[in-house]
Amino acid sequence: MMETHSFTNQLLIAMPRLNDPNFNRTVSYVCEHNADGAVAIIINKPTDYNLAFIFEQMHIPVSHPAANQMPVMFGGPVQPDRGFVIHQPAGTWRSSLHVSDDIVVTTSHDILEAIAKGEGPSEFLVALGYAGWSPLQLEAEVASNYWLNCTLDIDVLFHTPAHLRWEFAARSMGIDIHQLGDASGHA
Repeated sequence: MMETHSFTNQLLIAMPRLNDPNFNRTVSYVCEHNADGAVAIIINKPTDYNLAFIFEQMHIPVSHPAANQMPVMFGGPVQPDRGFVIHQPAGTWRSSLHVSDDIVVTTSHDILEAIAKGEGPSEFLVALGYAGWSPLQLEAEVASNYWLNCTLDIDVLFHTPAHLRWEFAARSMGIDIHQLGDASGHA
């Protein structure tokens, strides 16, 4: 029987051999992982939208124009019309999952209203959709060398440009992801 280890609050780095178009060269933040399976949000695949589009669709007035330019990530193929805000600090939003002491995932409308006013969390990332795994599926994929898992690096999550997050996440582990072949191991 496979040993269960929680990947909650870790990053999943897609190995070069993972060719699924939803996950190729992705970095995902694991929000929840337990006996029921796992949920993660891809943090490095920008959509064609920025927050201005989301604010417009949700009829949220914007008084902080800089928020309009923030990119919106493709969070994963499950419920791609559902929004998620990964952020710190926690705040008092209506629908939040405290993943760790520092990182929270919020799905309620009130956080977007606050961001539009410039009153939202100091650091945040907005994504549409999520990735999900059934019980023991993620463990099997890690064991089969489809993913590297590593401790969350806040700089990768909030301070690294999206197009560099895959390389930088691996580099945070001391790995040059481009040097790994199809048969590389996992962490």
